[in-house]
Amino acid sequence: MIAGMRPDLDGRVFRSVSNTDNGEVGEQTVFRYRQSGDLVSADYAGGSIVAGHLIAIMDAGGDLDMRYHHVNAAGALMVGTCRSRLEVLADGRLRYHESWRWLSGDGSEGESIIEEPRG
Repeated sequence: MIAGMRPDLDGRVFRSVSNTDNGEVGEQTVFRYRQSGDLVSADYAGGSIVAGHLIAIMDAGGDLDMRYHHVNAAGALMVGTCRSRLEVLADGRLRYHESWRWLSGDGSEGESIIEEPRG
């Protein structure tokens, strides 16, 4: 990918590689992305997430402004907002550095990283 070129996330799969303790996404959570123009969405599940969905707008640099919601293993409906900053790894895989905040629950903030798995 040429530097500064916006990626196409359609059909890409990401996994969580780190999250702060107040987050619910973990290493077993898998995200399956779709994209049409600036509109990005994904379904996610695994670990403590029964089912989740996110919707985002991608800027010219590939960063995402998103809202997400999911049902966790305790049966609670959780909602939040997230800003995701794109990093292109040396091997061409994509990684997103996420700064998020719960809009439900305690309203706390956190940081997480998701990336495309190797292979």
